[in-house]
Amino acid sequence: IFPALLIPSPSNRWITSRLSTLQLWSINLITKQLMTPLNKKGHKWALILTSLMIFLLLINLLGLLPYTFTPTTQLSMNLALAFPLWLATLLTGLRNQPSISLGHLLPEGTPTLLIPALILIETTSLLIRPLALGVRLTANLTAGHLLIQLISTATVALFSTMPMVSLLTLLVLFLLTILEVAVAMIQAYVFVLLLSLYLQENI
Repeated sequence: IFPALLIPSPSNRWITSRLSTLQLWSINLITKQLMTPLNKKGHKWALILTSLMIFLLLINLLGLLPYTFTPTTQLSMNLALAFPLWLATLLTGLRNQPSISLGHLLPEGTPTLLIPALILIETTSLLIRPLALGVRLTANLTAGHLLIQLISTATVALFSTMPMVSLLTLLVLFLLTILEVAVAMIQAYVFVLLLSLYLQENI
């Protein structure tokens, strides 16, 4: 239900329905949150960042349905999303302000003896950003799905032998499912928010 709120339904009426009003409010709220770290030059990225968030949100939530597969639990897919967008932000910075972008590799006021080591550390930190984006999303979703699988298996196994205990595990499973819905939303938001922060450094 929640992702449907983010997909606007066009209407020719002058007075829109409550659903359309709720959709516009949700889209404006999320777009405002994503664009807060960016200046006006970065607002041209609003469409791709918002679309990416809705895409990730839909996949994450649909993956919680029984007998479905969650593509975002695969590191290869997450890296395929993270690497091109991270590279685009990096190339944007190198094209628009090369001196400032390269200056991020060396903090101001660094002692001369530490310059080579800090450049190496900052370069490594820069290069592992897409990997960190992909691994974070994969690890959080995979861990939650594994817990749901284990608890649901235990609930079914205990139902015939210890019904009272199985009711307790069923309650835990229900609460964990609610938590995983929240995690699916938060991880989609965090993925796109970190991309917007990387973009802010390069525009």
